[in-house]
Amino acid sequence: METIVLKPLYHRGQEHIGIYFERNALIQSLIQKQAGGRWSKTQKCWYVSLSKEAYENLTKVFTNKAVVKNDELREYLLQKKGSTATPSEMQKAVIKLPTQNIKVANKPASEVSKENEQEFNEYKNRLLLKGYSPSTVRTYCNEFHIFLESLKKHKANELTPSQLQRYILYCIEKLKLSENTVHSRMNALKFYYEQVLHKEKMFFDIPRPKKPLLLPKLLNEIEIRKLFNALRNKKHKAMLFTAYSAGLRVSEVANLKIADIDSQRMQIFIERAKGKKDRYVNLSPILLDILRNYIKEYVPKPKVYLFESEQTFLAYPIRTIQQIFSNAKNKAGIKKDVGIHSLRHSFATHLLDKGTDIKFIKDLLGHFNIKTTEIYLHVSKEKLVNIISPFDDLWKKESIDW
Repeated sequence: METIVLKPLYHRGQEHIGIYFERNALIQSLIQKQAGGRWSKTQKCWYVSLSKEAYENLTKVFTNKAVVKNDELREYLLQKKGSTATPSEMQKAVIKLPTQNIKVANKPASEVSKENEQEFNEYKNRLLLKGYSPSTVRTYCNEFHIFLESLKKHKANELTPSQLQRYILYCIEKLKLSENTVHSRMNALKFYYEQVLHKEKMFFDIPRPKKPLLLPKLLNEIEIRKLFNALRNKKHKAMLFTAYSAGLRVSEVANLKIADIDSQRMQIFIERAKGKKDRYVNLSPILLDILRNYIKEYVPKPKVYLFESEQTFLAYPIRTIQQIFSNAKNKAGIKKDVGIHSLRHSFATHLLDKGTDIKFIKDLLGHFNIKTTEIYLHVSKEKLVNIISPFDDLWKKESIDW
């Protein structure tokens, strides 16, 4: 049975439910004709209005036809509400809650008090003038918007460092936000007070919560072989082969153009990746043959992007590639809780296992700081396999009962 994922979406100044699924003519027809869905070229997805009626109609249309997953939508609404409601309670309340969408870069400050509307607009404009990436602009605006909503009529530009500290404590103790979310919100507020208002010492005495050391989740070589063998569609195979063989982010795979594949120098050009940083990565000779075969046989033949959407002829939607990975993982019987980014983690770790210098891996991954790459040293088995447990020595030297 097909899987449909529902996510919050802000489009054309209004809130919607974004509908994401692997390309399927029947599903598309049901969304368009029975659910009243519309296609967005800019967002590259189908969507319906953010209302209880539209949500219930969607679930009704796909009953016994597809599995509807709304975890991200519920989680998003829960975060907005600041509640600990159970999924069943959230199911009843879905769509009734006011929402703040992750795509808020162009969102009007209608939910912010008049005292802070100008602050939000100046904040957004300063981010754009500094040339921050669309992803960073969305994240910062989203966090700042939540902050302004909580202030109500209190003016953001008049807060003191002690008041800011109390707000951060409120985020940690009352809202129960994760360490990463607290850091994200603090970064957004720091930008406002230091880059917009030029108050350098606003965060001097505010400590940050310590982030947990989370090791990269990866697949071993046997699991990767199973994953690839679970795919039948050559286009889908080529996507995941490319991601693993070059250690690419999913956005980098989606945005690859045919012209980026340099078969003369055996390199792949990654244009304006994370941090607006161009880089070259090695092109595997085997991958080159696979891509040539894919382009030769696949209909319709891609013209600009290496992996083009058959609906829009633009870059393949990132969420669709993620779903392709998820489907293959489930079909291969892999139980690990990993996403497509695990292919990038696996690429780096497997290179370390084979003795590749970590400095070269840093350049291949496009990391700014070697410390980011060094986290893979914690998961590489290259040196761990040579460490003998003291228990093993004791067992060999002494007589131990079993």
